[in-house]
Amino acid sequence: MTTVLIADDQPLQRLAFRMLLETTPGFQVIGEAAHGAEAVRRVAELRPDVVLMDVRMPGMDGIEATRRIAATGGRSHILVLTTFDLDEYAHSALRAGASGFLLKDALPEELLAGIRAVASGDAVIAPSLTRRLLDTYAHRLPRHPQDGQAESDPRIRSLTEREHEVLLSIGRGWTNTEIAEALSLSESTVKTHVGKVLAKIGARDRIQAVILAYDLGLARPSDPA
Repeated sequence: MTTVLIADDQPLQRLAFRMLLETTPGFQVIGEAAHGAEAVRRVAELRPDVVLMDVRMPGMDGIEATRRIAATGGRSHILVLTTFDLDEYAHSALRAGASGFLLKDALPEELLAGIRAVASGDAVIAPSLTRRLLDTYAHRLPRHPQDGQAESDPRIRSLTEREHEVLLSIGRGWTNTEIAEALSLSESTVKTHVGKVLAKIGARDRIQAVILAYDLGLARPSDPA
């Protein structure tokens, strides 16, 4: 059973999400919040598997709430909900620790699949969309990382040569299938490497690994996809 907390300042939107989840086997809505501060408090109390987080809420917004929830290192994963594709807030929310984002008008099956993915520790955004998001907001990232910054970063130094290759591939927005083909590995081996990379660099999910790759200059918008 996947437990969910809904954080949205619109009562009708919360009701719509609740009705969808409560009529779908395998899901349980254990709480709601109308603003960010309440979401932080309720997550601490209820420890849901997934938080559906609206970014635009009065008082403490969803971005700050996401940052505070992620900072606790708790079990709850955050799925950000946005009104527009590539909403300007989505990038900030992902950097704050969210595991992905979906549009509010996503099809019911897309939302349910997204919640399941987040609950299992995967990122909701497909690698191609992750790349498009970061390319769109590349101006927010360091344009000229210091020479040797990546090589001197202890997280990068902890990687084996193969794991470093996998991180670079993740940063390019490649799927596990594409990585497997490029590195002549099986998909199961790639999956194992991806898990080790995430653990060593302290990334909650694939999206956070992509952001790190961009931050350190290991991946740039001009890189071939």
